[in-house]
Amino acid sequence: MILARIVGTVVSTRKDPRLEGKKLLIVKPISPQGHDEAGYLVAVDTVAAGFRETVLVVSGSSARNADTCKDRPVDCAIIGIVDTIKLDELHEAELAAVSKRK
Repeated sequence: MILARIVGTVVSTRKDPRLEGKKLLIVKPISPQGHDEAGYLVAVDTVAAGFRETVLVVSGSSARNADTCKDRPVDCAIIGIVDTIKLDELHEAELAAVSKRK
């Protein structure tokens, strides 16, 4: 699974008929601290996520197994809205040290 933030939408008036009615969103992968990571993905929204929300994204066969995506040409799906992220103390300290070096 990938942590990501919703940063935009995609409107496509002509697409595979199996994608009719599906909301397509642009997501930006993020670190557990919320820092942007490289790249963008277009994902089918299965959970009614909103702009700037932090979400869980799956890709490949996992995306095609998401609710409402079965038998559809989907490679990336939003399957959850994240409420909070909590790392254990060791990883919090490790990530804080990396952030200070940057």
